[in-house]
Amino acid sequence: MPALPEFRRVKILALLLGAALVGAPAFAASHGATGKKPARTAPGPLADFHGEAAPADVTHVANWVSYTRNNKKKAFVIIDKKQAQMYVFDPQGKLRSHSPVLVGKAVGDRSAPGVGNKPLAQLKEDEKTTPAGRFLAARGRNTRGDDIIWIDYQAAVSMHRMHSVSAAERRAERMASPDADDNRISNGCVNVPPQFFNSVLKPAVVKYGAFVYVLPETTTPQKLFGSFDVPAGDQAVRVAKGPGDAAGKSGR
Repeated sequence: MPALPEFRRVKILALLLGAALVGAPAFAASHGATGKKPARTAPGPLADFHGEAAPADVTHVANWVSYTRNNKKKAFVIIDKKQAQMYVFDPQGKLRSHSPVLVGKAVGDRSAPGVGNKPLAQLKEDEKTTPAGRFLAARGRNTRGDDIIWIDYQAAVSMHRMHSVSAAERRAERMASPDADDNRISNGCVNVPPQFFNSVLKPAVVKYGAFVYVLPETTTPQKLFGSFDVPAGDQAVRVAKGPGDAAGKSGR
């Protein structure tokens, strides 16, 4: 192959040098000007219960949420179906307060397919579950016009003020009972004492937004959430997606 004329060789070298200079800033930008890895987000504090005793699963999940910052700078709510208790934390993992609640009549961690579109009168007894999982709280109103906080809009499951459905259910008496089994009476929604709803739960959701962690009763929090005992070094944090904001169903 004949040698290239001098001017062509100079031109080609100039083009190659220009391409290298154009690519260098992009490479530097993508890898950091100093070549150092980006700093990791520092773990959060353990949950602060202010000396209040709580079941092991509640403590485990609260510590994991706060330490891994799984709550994404929002308040978070833990609902313990086994003990029929609700715990409300601020974004820094400090317990605001806790309260007894009424939960779904049936034991189970999943909602039956299509249950959110059924009239309450058509629900089977085994469909009256409060689903477990991580949910993004969404403010809304039911068909009666009551302001509520959705847990799972598609399944028509919300947190709302306790109200009397029928005298035979004795919901107020059940709420006051120390026996957690008495608190299993709802169609799936979480019934909250009105004063607690108005003074603790709703203000936290309005001010910060909130994630709701409904603890399972047929499996473990570790299997459901991917949670772990903390501190736990460099373990990955697995974050589930939550439902979007919505309104308009009756709730159950």
